[in-house]
Amino acid sequence: MAMTMWRKALSILKPGGGNECCQGGSTHITGNGLRKVAIVGSPNVGKSLIFNCLTGAYVTVSNYPGTTVGVSRGKAKVGGEELEVIDTPGMYSLLPITGEEQVARSILLEEKPDVILHVVDAKNLERMLPFTIQLIEAGLPIVLNLNMMDETEAAGIEIDVKRLEESLGIPVVPTVATSGHGIDILRKRLLEHVKQQS
Repeated sequence: MAMTMWRKALSILKPGGGNECCQGGSTHITGNGLRKVAIVGSPNVGKSLIFNCLTGAYVTVSNYPGTTVGVSRGKAKVGGEELEVIDTPGMYSLLPITGEEQVARSILLEEKPDVILHVVDAKNLERMLPFTIQLIEAGLPIVLNLNMMDETEAAGIEIDVKRLEESLGIPVVPTVATSGHGIDILRKRLLEHVKQQS
């Protein structure tokens, strides 16, 4: 099943050939009881940039209980609703090797976020899809963020986002975090997916 899903998803990749504000709608973190969005992904995919685009400047950074691993938390205002957003440490798999990966896994499994936003470098999608499929097979509520789409297009890679979404059965949103392109759509899709989990 996993191999079939992976092959279907990879068939979407083909060689070939509006700036939005990144800082809108942030507030300072104050209380609990908010629906949670956890951001996951390997290092150097723009995960923290996406976090900053969603939350703005006001965030808290603290060590995860019992560790020296820092975790950033902030709030995002989406469609009049506030969401808690958690920037987890970089991870490659649900099978942790490092202390950072163990913390990220603990956040996913113990805090049970309403939605998990998996941020990937779109130009290296083939290498990153196995983790996406792991998350899907674990039954976790996933939104896939294809970040760095500008670099992907510059490399001559085309991704059929609609077909990829249909193959995986989860929302897929392309973005360019450095310019804010696609962030408003990402906010909207996150809120839709959060509400579906209720």
